[in-house]
Amino acid sequence: MDREITAPISSEAAAELSAGDMVFISGTIYTARDAAHKRMDEALNAGESLPLDVEGNIIYYMGPSPAREGRPIGSAGPTTASRMDKYAPRLLDMGLGGMIGKGKRSKEVIDAIVRNGSVYFAAIGGAGALLSKAIVASEVIAYDDLGTEAIRKLTVERFPAIVVIDSKGNNLYETVIKEYNKEEQ
Repeated sequence: MDREITAPISSEAAAELSAGDMVFISGTIYTARDAAHKRMDEALNAGESLPLDVEGNIIYYMGPSPAREGRPIGSAGPTTASRMDKYAPRLLDMGLGGMIGKGKRSKEVIDAIVRNGSVYFAAIGGAGALLSKAIVASEVIAYDDLGTEAIRKLTVERFPAIVVIDSKGNNLYETVIKEYNKEEQ
């Protein structure tokens, strides 16, 4: 089912999503990859605050290429989400509403998604130039020294994604494999 959602995402909106839903996200999302997650974790360990309020927000695991003239951002494809798995449960427990990436997630992340009523979306890998067209504004808000891995605040309009793990723990990657195996028999 195609859904229009607004970011930040409310817990009610997250609860209405099901694994396999195609969504178009509009509003504000943030980017953070490996280095930014490590730095945020270090800040929390030191008792410091994060450079963004994670409550209800969506983090896109992406490091863009440089913007071409007249564009707010360059190619903006997802990175492999599992690289952030050691940090994600803590952020989810702090109220993170969702994550966008590609690939599977660990059991610990899935448990945290269910525990907190969050959602994991996948964006299509290899389609970064196309995905960047849904980004209408981009602003570095923290860790500028990390270059492409800096935390950015993005304004998106109809950013396409697929619900992979919903707030109930349904996992599209698992259900698709089961359906495929049924058809093969």
